[in-house]
Amino acid sequence: MGVFKHEMEATSPLPTARVFKAFVLESDTLFPKVAPYAIKGVEYLQGSGGPGSIRKVTFAEGWGFEYLKEKIDEIDQDNLSYTYTVIESDLFKNLIEKISYDTKFVAAPNGGTICKISTTFYSVGDIEIKEEAIKDSLQKRARVFKAVEEYLLANLDA
Repeated sequence: MGVFKHEMEATSPLPTARVFKAFVLESDTLFPKVAPYAIKGVEYLQGSGGPGSIRKVTFAEGWGFEYLKEKIDEIDQDNLSYTYTVIESDLFKNLIEKISYDTKFVAAPNGGTICKISTTFYSVGDIEIKEEAIKDSLQKRARVFKAVEEYLLANLDA
């Protein structure tokens, strides 16, 4: 199995607790509402949102892939961190075994939030995963992040 790691940071002017709540605790309902061009729906196949739960995310037509199934590994509300693993997707195409995400939400000096995201791709066999091959997926993820952020900024009571 080949392993490829990608580190990135995203910033938001919103408070850390609010960003964590939106992107972790409310993502099931908020993402399809705010970014229907990307996410069609989220359903739990096992569990109800806590560690060990498995959920299926269905993407909108034309998004580039149809679905993914992810297992929630850990939600740490005290330390504002979230870990999950994509265990199945039509995106994988027999090249990727799984993708693990470790996200930490930390306070920025300006009162906003820095989201530190560590992504680990595990390839099937010795297949090498090149960074440019995952660039599109990461850009799509960033578009959803910005859509949610814009919604929260426009609806501070949401």
